[in-house]
Amino acid sequence: MSSATHIANDIPKSLIPADLATGRKRLDSMWNGVIPGIVLVAMITAVAFSAHNVSGLTLFSPMILAVVAGMIYSNVLGLPAHAKAGIAFSQKRLLRFAIVLLGFQLTLGQVVSIGAGGVGIVAATLGATFLFTVTLGRLIGVDRKLAQLIAAGTSICGASAIVATNIVTDARDEDVTYAVASITLFGTVAMLGFPLLAPTLGLDQHAFGLWAGASIHEVAQVIGAGFQNGTQSGEIATVAKLTRVAMLAPMVIALGLMARRKTSGDQSAARPPMPWFVAAFVAVVALNSLVTVPAEVKSAMALATTIMLTMGLAAMGLQADISQLRSRGLRPLALAFSAFLFIGCFSLMLVKFA
Repeated sequence: MSSATHIANDIPKSLIPADLATGRKRLDSMWNGVIPGIVLVAMITAVAFSAHNVSGLTLFSPMILAVVAGMIYSNVLGLPAHAKAGIAFSQKRLLRFAIVLLGFQLTLGQVVSIGAGGVGIVAATLGATFLFTVTLGRLIGVDRKLAQLIAAGTSICGASAIVATNIVTDARDEDVTYAVASITLFGTVAMLGFPLLAPTLGLDQHAFGLWAGASIHEVAQVIGAGFQNGTQSGEIATVAKLTRVAMLAPMVIALGLMARRKTSGDQSAARPPMPWFVAAFVAVVALNSLVTVPAEVKSAMALATTIMLTMGLAAMGLQADISQLRSRGLRPLALAFSAFLFIGCFSLMLVKFA
């Protein structure tokens, strides 16, 4: 130990300025609190992004790879006690900020561009799929919160919707992990299979783009499927999908209202909740619609959104217990499969005959 360190340690605490002592205490508290967990989550996130570039894994988003990597780490090596605070911070705070930044990918002009008919198809598909999934989940005995997560992920925008929905439904981490995994599975099937069905179903580029955007789970999966059938198809699919993303805010508010009514007997107290991140998401969409945001800024925000979502899902994976996942059984998977079939068939019917 150096002489300078000895001198610093020998200084009576009473002679250290109060502000300096408070600052040092806060730094020590931060280091012993959230930083170790955030570092661990960041490492898992880096592994997920690296794995995404490996041949054979490019079909899977960094988010789902982060969930898997986090689960493997925690269930094989165990979860360090000193990392728990930082993991919780990543799961809650970072995910909320990611939902806000998602607003930079959407403008009201994009929604208007697919026309009233397109918006109607997207809205009808979303609402019908959500109600079908929740109802079927109740009938086959799937936990209500898990059924809501699967319903949101299928009907709106995959993992992002599951994350946002869980903030108000407060399901278990294992439920979130199960929902993300099942949604990713069937979304990937749709991304690969739907373009092959377009000629057989007699869909032109406009119709296929609208179908893909209204039915496929993740934004990236929609883009992948849409552009396989041409540029026009890809552009329409992307806009239709972002229209579904725009409906995330009212869906979260509605679920929050339902949750309050179930926990409170006073109906007058059950006001529609407006979580700060939902209000901020709406504000960002409005800003993005009214002000020309430079492409470089939008690109940076899109990357930041993906990184934060990946970190949040890595944190969920770290806290997921595989034995708890197994205890959920195959019913939730069957529910996700049924929801996948419903949204594909229902939206196709509207696109062809509405």
